[in-house]
Amino acid sequence: MLEATDTSENPFDIVIIGLGPVGATLANLLGLKGLSTLVLERESEAYHLPRAVHFDDEVMRVFQTIGLADAILPATRLNPGMRFIDAQGALLMDWPRPQEVSGQGWHASYRFHQPDLERILRDGLQRFASVTVRTRCDAFAFEQDREGVTVRYEELTTGRLRQVRARYVVGCDGARSLVRRFIGSSMDDLGFHERWLVVDAVLRQPKPELGDHTIQYCNPARPATYVRGPGDRRRWEITVLPHEDSRTVVQPQTVWSLLAPWLAPDEADLERAAVYTFHSAVARQWRAGRLLLAGDAAHQTPPFMGQGMCSGIRDVANLAWKLEAVVHGQVGESLLDTYQSERGPDAHAYIEMAVRLGGLINTCGTEAALNAAFRDADGVVRIQSRVPRLGPGIAAGRSELAGSRFAQPRLGDGRLLDDAVGFSFALLASERMWSAASEPVRRRFAAAGVTVVTEATCPALKPLLDAQGVGALLLRPDRYVAGAALDDGDLAALADWPMVYLPQRAAA
Repeated sequence: MLEATDTSENPFDIVIIGLGPVGATLANLLGLKGLSTLVLERESEAYHLPRAVHFDDEVMRVFQTIGLADAILPATRLNPGMRFIDAQGALLMDWPRPQEVSGQGWHASYRFHQPDLERILRDGLQRFASVTVRTRCDAFAFEQDREGVTVRYEELTTGRLRQVRARYVVGCDGARSLVRRFIGSSMDDLGFHERWLVVDAVLRQPKPELGDHTIQYCNPARPATYVRGPGDRRRWEITVLPHEDSRTVVQPQTVWSLLAPWLAPDEADLERAAVYTFHSAVARQWRAGRLLLAGDAAHQTPPFMGQGMCSGIRDVANLAWKLEAVVHGQVGESLLDTYQSERGPDAHAYIEMAVRLGGLINTCGTEAALNAAFRDADGVVRIQSRVPRLGPGIAAGRSELAGSRFAQPRLGDGRLLDDAVGFSFALLASERMWSAASEPVRRRFAAAGVTVVTEATCPALKPLLDAQGVGALLLRPDRYVAGAALDDGDLAALADWPMVYLPQRAAA
């Protein structure tokens, strides 16, 4: 339910600071679980200009989980991939994105308009009586004690100072996060800090020669990026040279001169021109007691892989079910320590990859940069997308597969797996293993609320299990593997909750 004023004295399970895509997705996930959730957002409306422009199949799978994928899909465009071009127009490196549906049940790469996405995510919150949104509310202090957190904020429309209690606070409040400052976390600097001019334009007439691929122009005079968005939207990201003034470079005359190789003033309307400093940094501490970080508050990445928002959505998919388990007393709050240990290595790896791609653009395709990838027989360097893998964390049964992402097959009735199991644990088992399971083990899975899926209802499951050489997998709500079973003893171990925290499991 959406509100603009503070009328409740009741404590909340969770307070979220910030209602961007990451905060809104977390609120939807918590709404699914019925946790009483308050979102405090400084602005009155979603930001009206585009920022993030890409998400992947794993993120769309999260949007499917919160029941909004069908609303989001019409507002997207499939991305065919990325090409790196030198100053003479020669192809240096190709990064094609598959156009068929991936094993996650969705396409590998989508382009989108962020204001459209934010509107859908915000509207989705109206489904949940347990979720309250208060806009024009600016949090300014957090005080922890043994029972919870006191959140102090200003109601900007009235100037009134208010406070509310919560079990936990999650800072989805961006790169300048106030929650991070209260945690006292410094940032690990990964070395990339550059000014780029970001220009968003809406075409007045078709320009098919611009193409559908994202193009990285490795031009020694001025590196640049072209991105096709949905509909008539187009984006350019252009390096700002060291001697240039940020205030001057955003003036329309300068912007049009920079766009001249691609676009004339009568061919499009400028929607936005702004200079951003792209950073690469990771917070050293994502949690202090009852305060946690997610999204840009925890990590900042250059945009060259389009994974900034994606990493934040992965954060909250990992965090939401753990918060529910802790709030409902199923496990101790030490489970929350696995949040950073699992998510940190993946976020770090994406940032490092984005920095390497940025280096390729800025070094203009030099041999040293190209040798970081693989050349094919034609001398073209091709790269493949990373497959996310969790760092050290929780596991049960056989832990070799724990932390790996699992596919989303269709059931025999045509539904995708996640639509059948919801935002919950699922046991994916061969018919042989499940039929041989003892009654006490079956009861333990039922008592824990684990949905059991076998090849009887999902024929596509058998080859997936066979490919892993296992008889069963326990799938977490965030669609990562918690553990595997080869025999009845392993299956019994999967039925145990809480699962064992295994800090010795190394990240892949």
